[in-house]
Amino acid sequence: MDLWFARVAARYEHALLPALRHRVWVLGGAAVFFVLSLFLTQLLRKEFVPTQDTNMFMARVMTPVGTSLDATDRAFRQAEAFLGTRPEVERVFGVIGGFGGGEVNTGMMFITLKEAGDRPRDPQTGQRLTQQQLMDVVRRAWNSIPGVRAVLQDPSQGGFSASRGGGFPVELTVRGRDWTSLAGYSNQIMEGMRSSGLVTDVDSDYQVGMPEVQIVPDRNKAADLGVSMATIGDTIGAAVGGVRAGKFKDKGRRFDIRVRLLAQQRERPEDIGRLFVRTASGQLVRLADLVTIVQQPTLQAITRKDRQRAITIFANVAPGVSQADAIVGARRIAAATLPEGYSAIPSGSTQAFQDSFNSLAFAFVLGIVVAYMVLAAQFNAFTHPFTVLLALPFSVSGALLVLWLGGQSLNVYSMLGMILLMGIAKKNSIMLVDFTNQMRERGHERHEALLQACPIRLRPILMTSFATIAGALPAALALGPGAETQRSMALTLVGGMAISTLFTLFVVPAAYSVIDDVVVWNQERRRRGERLGEGLAGAWSRWTATRHARGSAS
Repeated sequence: MDLWFARVAARYEHALLPALRHRVWVLGGAAVFFVLSLFLTQLLRKEFVPTQDTNMFMARVMTPVGTSLDATDRAFRQAEAFLGTRPEVERVFGVIGGFGGGEVNTGMMFITLKEAGDRPRDPQTGQRLTQQQLMDVVRRAWNSIPGVRAVLQDPSQGGFSASRGGGFPVELTVRGRDWTSLAGYSNQIMEGMRSSGLVTDVDSDYQVGMPEVQIVPDRNKAADLGVSMATIGDTIGAAVGGVRAGKFKDKGRRFDIRVRLLAQQRERPEDIGRLFVRTASGQLVRLADLVTIVQQPTLQAITRKDRQRAITIFANVAPGVSQADAIVGARRIAAATLPEGYSAIPSGSTQAFQDSFNSLAFAFVLGIVVAYMVLAAQFNAFTHPFTVLLALPFSVSGALLVLWLGGQSLNVYSMLGMILLMGIAKKNSIMLVDFTNQMRERGHERHEALLQACPIRLRPILMTSFATIAGALPAALALGPGAETQRSMALTLVGGMAISTLFTLFVVPAAYSVIDDVVVWNQERRRRGERLGEGLAGAWSRWTATRHARGSAS
């Protein structure tokens, strides 16, 4: 091993000579590489968390509003029957009625899949389907069932809640004054999102309940005839709901005796209009002459955000689409649809996605500033910390390159990996700069100090870099449920450490040499300025002394 390190050090010293000789070209090429690597951010998918194969997903199966429980059950069983034909499915748990109560047209289903390695190969593609691919197959099959609309959800994309809309990667809250207009604009936005191809499973928390019969009395006409609102309400309640007329006991049990119309006399809304109420004068008036009977669906709930009526639209990201692109597309559609007085703001996972990226970017910049301040205090100079921190841009370049080559996305975990690189990558350049300064303090000239310090420090640099990369490799190659989160962070560390180490060995010495020349030039310029100032001061003093002597002589 020692022989191998000696050979590598000799070759490195041989390569370092032309790098120092053409230091400007080295720095220019490194700068071009860094700038070009930033364009990879346009090629990488951006998402809050990477999509994971957790062997489980949820689904909401819905039938049209007003569908009976039996009809919903039949549609639900059709959906279950399709899952029974898929060998990838291990078990299914379903419930009809919704978690909010009263949603007889809604059913929830929890599907557990077999482990990725245990799933049989698909006969069409010859490959094992991933969770996302199987969800797409189920989505298409269920939505082809007449009268059924299915919304699927991946629990890895922000969690799941019993309420509608919890944890979807794309969420927008539409706010406005008028509830009717708000619902119409929300439907337009949802249609635009469906046709954009950026999202799937578009839905909202605008929940229309079962149709109900609303009885609107004509108060003026009722007042003219002497019929009170209480009389109208009591009459309808007694005829349809019934009144308790007595009690009946049988074998120790007590039953209420309720009196109301026969079932065939109260089945239709117009049956209410055939009832009679008594006026103040004792006459009977048909109820149809005093009220208007309207049958329409109602809302289960009216939601508000910040004291404004609001409807939340949520959706999944379409396969192959970046979450950031889906969010931008959804907001663009909302901005083109909503008039003045209405707004669409990110919420839920979408808001968490934007806040997290902004916070991590701020933490990255703050870390660089704090690192510079600490290094400036340790080196007792303002230039050497800048040389040390030159390793950071190339760690970002390496991370972006490996993420792109590995088919990964730019997410919270990869961003955390880049922040970790800030503390790991700059240690190599610290060793180079610090040992070079020590060599110069011993009397070595700058060029000679670099040629001696860099090969000597090559071994500890390579050892620590190899150890860091080796420690991250198992996580980068991790398999099994949830491995995607480990892989993105580990690949960031591996790529950033490898590229930053390579560039540190050549860019830092070249930058050290250039910056030292700038410092020497600045010091020389200041000395020339001081000498010029001293010369001018001496000339001024001699001139004033000569004038004073002439004045005294005269």
